[in-house]
Amino acid sequence: MTNRWGIAIAGTVVMVVLGTVYSWSIFTLPLVAAYNWSTQDVSLAFELAIFFLGIGAVVGGRWQDRVGPRTVTIVGIVLWGLGVLLAGLGTGSLGRVWLYLTYSIIGGFGNGMAYITPVAMVTKWFPDKRGLASGMVVMGFGLGAFFYSFFVPKIPAFAATAKAAGAFAAAKTAALNAGTTFNAAQYQLTPEQVATIWQVFLVSGIVFIIVGGLAAMAMKNPPVAAKGSAADLAPSYTPAQALRTPQLYGLWVLLFLNVVAGIMIISNAVPIYSELTGVAAAVAAPVYGLLSIFNGFGRFFWGSVSDRIGRNLTYTVMYLLQALMFVTLMRLHSIAAVSICMGVVLLCYGGGFGVMPSFNADFFGTKYYGEIYGFILTAWGVGGVVGPLIAARVKDATGSYRGTLLPVAIMLVVAAVIPFFVHKPAQSAVQRAKAA
Repeated sequence: MTNRWGIAIAGTVVMVVLGTVYSWSIFTLPLVAAYNWSTQDVSLAFELAIFFLGIGAVVGGRWQDRVGPRTVTIVGIVLWGLGVLLAGLGTGSLGRVWLYLTYSIIGGFGNGMAYITPVAMVTKWFPDKRGLASGMVVMGFGLGAFFYSFFVPKIPAFAATAKAAGAFAAAKTAALNAGTTFNAAQYQLTPEQVATIWQVFLVSGIVFIIVGGLAAMAMKNPPVAAKGSAADLAPSYTPAQALRTPQLYGLWVLLFLNVVAGIMIISNAVPIYSELTGVAAAVAAPVYGLLSIFNGFGRFFWGSVSDRIGRNLTYTVMYLLQALMFVTLMRLHSIAAVSICMGVVLLCYGGGFGVMPSFNADFFGTKYYGEIYGFILTAWGVGGVVGPLIAARVKDATGSYRGTLLPVAIMLVVAAVIPFFVHKPAQSAVQRAKAA
């Protein structure tokens, strides 16, 4: 495959497979009900997966700068699928430590390795349309959650399991509000329902390896003379030079703050939606699956917008829109209204990943793109721990997620000012760095 659009489509398919990690919230209530784990115990699996995703992106970015994207993507996809598969095989008997080791550490690390390569690759094929092309590829990551969250809850056995888990959660909340002792054994899932959860993991891991591996075979960098390669005349920083610039840390902060806000919703989307609207988890899960399309579309939409109005202004607009949605959510109960607000949050969250690849290429060039952008993606890993941790602790302490909304809105309003202070390094700065 030599057509650059065909390669970009293959990269999008890889991202769809990887983006299923954002469907974690469909498992939150079933796992709580299966083992009477706390919300924080269950959220930790997702938090660790995103943290190790960031580490995997650094390793994958450095490696793909040396060997090219195909090998790194294949290895990453296999690790991601293997982590999910092993979680399905062993967690039921070995407990949540096994879940953390397999799904979170092995799978998360592989996810990050595979994530960085299509992004780095497409910026080299499309220097003339960076926002559009990188937005298209990372859109696949959001669409992965859309497809997975929409399909899995419709499996009859899993739907029954989710319904029983919703009853468990409702009874636990009622006991907490009434100040009475909760009898977990009365509402815990049956062995058959627990087995259904791990069967979904097992089959998912196999599908991820097959589909993602086939798409990864198409990954390759453009030849020097290819269209979209010679056009990139901007000076490139080495990783050591980029690390000496304040702009690199400015981009890191921009991504971190966007991740904290959005992933707090994503990691607990189904229970948050159920709490705000009063609908059962079995109903909330497919609705969230539908809303996940905004996460995907936002990456393409805001990436394209940033080509026109600039990366900085785009980030400011996304921050302010999210702040407005978080404040509005505090007062809502309507299914339609909550869906709209959560959709906008997901749109802007995805937009952060749609704009940042072009931001990075604009500032530091593409020669060492993988390693430099891999460093920026550690903000995703750190934010992926901080956001869900805040939400889980508030939920376990108060029985509600509402207490997280206003503080995050205030954080986003303050963050909206930061892009005005993050500017592209002057070329003279590049020359000084090379001379150092």
